[in-house]
Amino acid sequence: MDGSILIRDGKIVAVGDRSQVKVPASATRVDCKGLVVTAGFWNCHVHFSEPKWENAPSLPASRLGEQVRDMFARWGFTSVFDTGSLLPNTKAIAHRIEAREFPGPMILSAGVPFTSKDATPYYLKPLKLPELENPEQARAMARARLDEGADAIKIFQGAWVSPNEVVPMRVELVKAVAAVAHSRAKPLLAHPSDARGLASAIEGGVDVLTHLVEVPGDVDPATIAAIKSRHMAVIPTLKLFSRGSNADKLVDQLREFSDAGVQILFGTDVGFLTDYDPGVEYRLMDRAGLTFPRILASLTTSPAARYGFSQRKGRVAPGMDADLVVLASDPVEEVAAFTDVKYTLVKGSITFMRGSGSE
Repeated sequence: MDGSILIRDGKIVAVGDRSQVKVPASATRVDCKGLVVTAGFWNCHVHFSEPKWENAPSLPASRLGEQVRDMFARWGFTSVFDTGSLLPNTKAIAHRIEAREFPGPMILSAGVPFTSKDATPYYLKPLKLPELENPEQARAMARARLDEGADAIKIFQGAWVSPNEVVPMRVELVKAVAAVAHSRAKPLLAHPSDARGLASAIEGGVDVLTHLVEVPGDVDPATIAAIKSRHMAVIPTLKLFSRGSNADKLVDQLREFSDAGVQILFGTDVGFLTDYDPGVEYRLMDRAGLTFPRILASLTTSPAARYGFSQRKGRVAPGMDADLVVLASDPVEEVAAFTDVKYTLVKGSITFMRGSGSE
């Protein structure tokens, strides 16, 4: 298609054949001949927890901008959801982007996750997560977190307290947190880990599972049907598990979720994983049988709908934010092309341009 996208004041104002879109002579032009343009990508599972993000309010803007570009813009991410970090610090990064100190994605954050008593995951120690002990206290902690400005609440529904033991969160605690989150129109995110964690997530009112269920065989057709009927979403994070002994079974689990019509949201656990390249995630999703439209939806329309941004993000259409990714090759033909990013734009401003010397 010989098309044009006209952007004004950060919004898309026209999309169509070049002969139909009147481009002002004064417009700045970005030549996308032979390239593929899509809506900006979401990464729904990230962490601003690496040491380099510490003291974000006082870090030089140039340094923060470079880190944000390398972690997100380089890969086409224009919206990200942080599912575990110090909320004030991550909010500072978001506010500095909004103030245009440096370009970057829209950042949503859940802050530090909650867990059950004495159930901080072993791989996070010596950090100790906030612990929920009874419904009244759980409601109070959830209210306080949202009052801080959190965009969601994250819980460890099933916490690996050792490599061989998962401690599930009691359903009464899950329900208490869910009631507070939903009363503020905020989602509840959960790390399920095993069958017990998944069962309490379903019963307790969780909206988004931030991982697949790591213990293979714990997800049967009836459970998947329950997840679908409750309109829950799943973030696979297959790359996280790609070197484990259960990797193939988790690929099969994603296939079963997808085949059942469960909403899939793209996410990589980047920040916990220090390799930022999402290529492995795309290839594993493809291996699980997700077609190009489903992978694209997981990056665009599905997260925009899930998190309440359908009127602004997720599509290339008039009236939408001009969050765009320009790819140098076609992901319809090869899934790895999702990483072949030539340009990333947030609200019409280029946040990444390959070959600019800023890579």
